[in-house]
Amino acid sequence: MDLPFDGAISRYFREDAPKAVRKAIEQDDGNDILTKGYPYREEMKKKDYGTQMEGLQRQLVRLQADVKATGKRLVVLFEGRDAAGKGGTIAAMRENMNPRVANVVALPAPSDREKGQWYFQRYIDWLPAAGEIALFDRSWYNRGVVEKVFGFCTDEQRERFFHQVPEFEEMLVHEGITLIKFWLEVGRAEQLKRFLAREQDPLKQWKLSSIDIEGLAKWDDYTAAIDETLARSHTTPAPWTVILSDDKKRARIAAIQTVLRAVAFRGRDAALIGTPDPEICGGPGIRAKGDN
Repeated sequence: MDLPFDGAISRYFREDAPKAVRKAIEQDDGNDILTKGYPYREEMKKKDYGTQMEGLQRQLVRLQADVKATGKRLVVLFEGRDAAGKGGTIAAMRENMNPRVANVVALPAPSDREKGQWYFQRYIDWLPAAGEIALFDRSWYNRGVVEKVFGFCTDEQRERFFHQVPEFEEMLVHEGITLIKFWLEVGRAEQLKRFLAREQDPLKQWKLSSIDIEGLAKWDDYTAAIDETLARSHTTPAPWTVILSDDKKRARIAAIQTVLRAVAFRGRDAALIGTPDPEICGGPGIRAKGDN
């Protein structure tokens, strides 16, 4: 089978991955949590996940109906390391929602014209109108992390971004938009394990990009950019919710619970929704648990 990018991920695993990362993957029996700091050693059982998720899905449908009926506006940003589970979490959240109400926003690289606009301009067009939910699969925070790591912006442009983003987000909140920001964090060994699985699966190879390949050796650069971005944009009007996503099931449940708890809606059942697991979900400081 032909592998994408000439097998660059497998080659990185064999030749360049840190020894501890390679050892963790080689010793994995398929069910282990590879990140040492993660608070659980095994993934959540499918039966437990299905039981809890069924109730949460019913609450999401009620949330959607209330948003449409009352004209609420909800924006949810999904950011995180590559292969941290953003797409799967969005899919789980939107599984039973009307796509006319809950829209996924996944913008491509900016065009030449967009590069000449105010940085936030192209995102504004995708903000929700009354009765809508916008789920951003990556967002304006590209400038804080990816563009920094790969040199796609100047230091001056990035500094301007950090100066403007708190004010921009505060404007959205004062306008009446409920803004939720997720950062999904995954350990280095788990990330590489997921990349290797994608490389071998013809149905998932499309998820890989040259940025993913080049980023494998830039873990520390990413870490520094993430640390700075979260520190400089974690504000009272628009705080970050960080979720350790080495276990995708637990991460999806925590994300959905966070959204359901952030919005008042008719039929909201606080007991059914429950509380996001504080061992894997919290403020930026929880990322320390995700260190290998």
